[in-house]
Amino acid sequence: MRCRSAGALLTREAAPSDTGHVTLIGGGPGALGLLTLDAAAALREADVVLYDRLAPAEALAEFAPAAELLDVGKLPGHHRVPQTEINDLLVSRARAGRHVVRLKGGDPFVFGRGSEELAACLEAQILCRVVPGVSSAISVPAAAGIPVTHRGVSHLFTVVSGHAPLTDEEHEHLAGLGGTIVVLMGVSTLPQLVAGLDRAGMRQDMPVAVVERGYSPSQRTTAGTLSTIVTAAGVSRCQSPAVLVIGEVVRVGLELQGGAAHLAHLTESLAS
Repeated sequence: MRCRSAGALLTREAAPSDTGHVTLIGGGPGALGLLTLDAAAALREADVVLYDRLAPAEALAEFAPAAELLDVGKLPGHHRVPQTEINDLLVSRARAGRHVVRLKGGDPFVFGRGSEELAACLEAQILCRVVPGVSSAISVPAAAGIPVTHRGVSHLFTVVSGHAPLTDEEHEHLAGLGGTIVVLMGVSTLPQLVAGLDRAGMRQDMPVAVVERGYSPSQRTTAGTLSTIVTAAGVSRCQSPAVLVIGEVVRVGLELQGGAAHLAHLTESLAS
């Protein structure tokens, strides 16, 4: 109660066991091995879990065996549980004295609306703790063998939401900034993004990759350039969830994978 009496409602301390509280958890890109130890501990102690579509929900029966599980996931263009209702559920269940865990994919503060849920808890005087997660902006490219930075190639990366088309000013900023561009939720707006970057002066041969369903058995990478990726993604029928990577690091990743494939083939040949 020390933090509450001092007005510090966002804390890293454990809440008293008899006090309703909320834990916002980033579940990472979906691989159970990338769920943090703190996240797993909070799930074990949860009375209620509100989980998203991209969170590692298939293991909740194991990680939160005593919890009430509520699916509040959103589909692209369809939010069957509005954000205001999710906020109300967090507050009402916590006020009933329960430990409420909000489980999200990736990191809750990277396009996850976690700050909105935190604000709702603070406004309602509900103790809230945030457990960061491994963001898909970094981990999904890594799963495809693509680094977001590489010495001598890219010393910065920018993470962009592709949920809605960008403005011409934003395209110009991205094209002029250099480095790596990582786009989350960008499959549906890929044509507009490519056209905007082209108008802003980005090279036509800039490497681009679309990494679908990162860390799942059906993970797939479609690669091309700024001039070819829209056609390539259409032919491959790329769909969400996917992460787009734009920049020379894509070429680096493809070269590294080629070297790794050659090494694996050589090792297999020697073994036989």
